[in-house]
Amino acid sequence: MKKTLSLLLATLVVSAVTAVQVAAATPVAATGKMLIDANGGRLAPVDRVDSDGSAEIIIDGRVVTIPATTLSVVDGKLKTSLKKPQVLALQ
Repeated sequence: MKKTLSLLLATLVVSAVTAVQVAAATPVAATGKMLIDANGGRLAPVDRVDSDGSAEIIIDGRVVTIPATTLSVVDGKLKTSLKKPQVLALQ
């Protein structure tokens, strides 16, 4: 009984970890989707989504990569936790 319970618990833990890894690896950005800054202002449409989920936009005539860790979808809109000046400061 204890062995079965331990095996079941181990299976549940592995399944939960795998689900979290898949969710973390799924990019939220999509090409053409408008990116909104932390203040609710429109930045630019996503030009390209990198393999790590970061979004590339063209703003002020240059390509800027927005880290995937700052991106989320709120009320159906693609948002970054960065403000426009922070975005413009990215290299």
